[in-house]
Amino acid sequence: MPGVFIAFEGGEGAGKSTQERLLAEHLIASGHEVVRTREPGGTPASEAMRNIVLSPEFTGLDARSEALLFAASRGEHAARVIRPALDRGAVVVCDRYLDSSVAYQGYGRNLGAERVRSLSLWATNSLLPDLTIVLDVDPVIGLRRITNPDRLEAEPLVYHELVRTAFLEIAGGEPDRYLVIDASRAVSDIAAEVSALVDLLMQGRQ
Repeated sequence: MPGVFIAFEGGEGAGKSTQERLLAEHLIASGHEVVRTREPGGTPASEAMRNIVLSPEFTGLDARSEALLFAASRGEHAARVIRPALDRGAVVVCDRYLDSSVAYQGYGRNLGAERVRSLSLWATNSLLPDLTIVLDVDPVIGLRRITNPDRLEAEPLVYHELVRTAFLEIAGGEPDRYLVIDASRAVSDIAAEVSALVDLLMQGRQ
């Protein structure tokens, strides 16, 4: 596909939304068409599923049902938003994607990383980011930044420690497609490092 797909991953309070926004602003200033989106979400149907999986109203949701809902939301999102944007040559910058399911449900819920990954690959017709930026932060620090926790943010610390381990292991398995950044650093320093790497990626695609 002519476009470029960039995803931000990481635990709660790592600053993904902030860095996604700053990168989008940088790319727009450089003359690129940018589509900003998030998971779960991105379409009306996916946003409805987001409410189910994140709302404290549904605390106790079955783990397999949770994984299936995330995959269903992702499939809709990929088909309706991400692929069309990539097909027309846009840069898609996404706050979370497939690796979040692997980390939160595969590792955190102990459903099996490969099983959960395969489910999302099937749902998205094997659509993967060109680059995934993992913002790594100690869960103790990240959770302190959360003021109104959703259903997953409210999980015990041990759950979030599993999630952090998962992201680092996933990134370590494909170092050419992942960038791990210490998210305890200054926002501006992180943004500068991300922008520099993405600029190189964009130059290589021209």
